[in-house]
Amino acid sequence: MRIFNTGKFFLGVGIGIVIFLLIYAIGNSVNNSSGLESIEELLSGTRSVGVVEQKLLKEENVVIDVAGRVSPSVVTVSIEIPERQVLEYVPFQGFQQRTQGGQPQDIGTGFVVDAEGLVVTNKHVVNTSGATYKVITNDDEEYEVKEISKDPSNDIAILKIDATDLPAVELGDSDGLKVGQFAIAIGTALGEFRHTVTTGVVSGLGRGITAGSAFEGFVERLDNVIQTDAAINPGNSGGPLLNSAGQVIGVNVAVAQGAENVGFAIPINVVKTGLEQFRQSGKFASRPFLGVEYQMVSQRAALMNEVPQGAYILNVVDGSPASGAGLEVDDIVVKIDGENLSEENQLSDVITTKKVGDTLRLEIWRNGETLTLTATLSDFEN
Repeated sequence: MRIFNTGKFFLGVGIGIVIFLLIYAIGNSVNNSSGLESIEELLSGTRSVGVVEQKLLKEENVVIDVAGRVSPSVVTVSIEIPERQVLEYVPFQGFQQRTQGGQPQDIGTGFVVDAEGLVVTNKHVVNTSGATYKVITNDDEEYEVKEISKDPSNDIAILKIDATDLPAVELGDSDGLKVGQFAIAIGTALGEFRHTVTTGVVSGLGRGITAGSAFEGFVERLDNVIQTDAAINPGNSGGPLLNSAGQVIGVNVAVAQGAENVGFAIPINVVKTGLEQFRQSGKFASRPFLGVEYQMVSQRAALMNEVPQGAYILNVVDGSPASGAGLEVDDIVVKIDGENLSEENQLSDVITTKKVGDTLRLEIWRNGETLTLTATLSDFEN
């Protein structure tokens, strides 16, 4: 005789109904969502579209918050060159007289680092002789720049204006940066669009770029700069590169020509060191100056042209230590104090290890002959 257990029967039927209803509900939900969520997502209560929307909304709110808090501390730097008449050649019309200067022009960006009127920008932004500069705040208040202190080795300048109670930025820590972290730039793009906000990431760290000017008699490299894909345009120079907390992590300094969104910023820790020196003495630390523009001769170029490796002199600044020592254009500086120069150990690398007042022994190659000259380093005038 077979015994029929009604309790087990009804229990089994009940479980079957529950499973059927669960499968039906899941299938119906999947159909209603047009296949955008997996069963695992439905069971866990997550929705992929919602997650993306929340992430985008969070990122958007970060940018809005940082722009709102930091923009009052970001300023536009304006230049005015004395008015003068210049001759300009116009095709089919010949030379025409034109008025140049006399009108202010936005040329760069800066940011307030001290409520009592200290503004950081790039040295190359405020480097035109005979010009006057103004700082224009977010609310269109204009201040004449009273003093300019420059640190040309790092392309940094500090501007002093007569102002009080200015909103100062918060300086971050550039030593802890990671490739891929969020970055925000604020500046006067193209010298026209004030307080332009762009976003991106830290694209690279420890980059090296060439900086300098033949007109100032030095060429050197800015090492360990930050690379970012946040759009940086002419006019952004001197503006802040910020992290998601609104802290300044770099000073925008350059953009790679012929590339898309390859910009560079000086790490803020370099600026903090310069600021500390400036606050203690009222100027940047002294910088040894030789007074040459040069190009390194590589080993391959040296072999091909039957000349030694070293620093090929392109220009010698009048009145500089190099000029006083007798250095000439087309000389090749082979050694400094017995230390060989090469692409890995450039002239500027050696000079930065010296102090103002040091006397250097320069071994040079000139027209097939080796000569020894001596030069006493001076202080680069800020």
